[in-house]
Amino acid sequence: MKYSQLIVAALMTLAVMACTGPAGPQGATGNTGNTGNTGYAGATGRTGATGGAGATGDTGATGYTGATGDTGATGYTGATGATGNTGARGNTGTAGARGVAADGTVVIVPR
Repeated sequence: MKYSQLIVAALMTLAVMACTGPAGPQGATGNTGNTGNTGYAGATGRTGATGGAGATGDTGATGYTGATGDTGATGYTGATGATGNTGARGNTGTAGARGVAADGTVVIVPR
């Protein structure tokens, strides 16, 4: 309520009290009723079972290694050719004649 309404109610109560006689004795207070029982809490449900782990798969077989090939034969070395004959020595030439140079100088060639 607002204060103005409270003030009006208090003034009306005083006005009614002024018109009537004194208040009578207060009546006896009634007994308080019993409080009802509190209901029980429901039981907690059980936990579900855990599933099993799946099986592990097998490992595949390992393949075989292939055979190693044979090494090829080694070839033979060819024969060495014969050395050729030495040629004969040529004849020694004879000395040329004594000549005269173009400017008139005599040239002597030793033999």
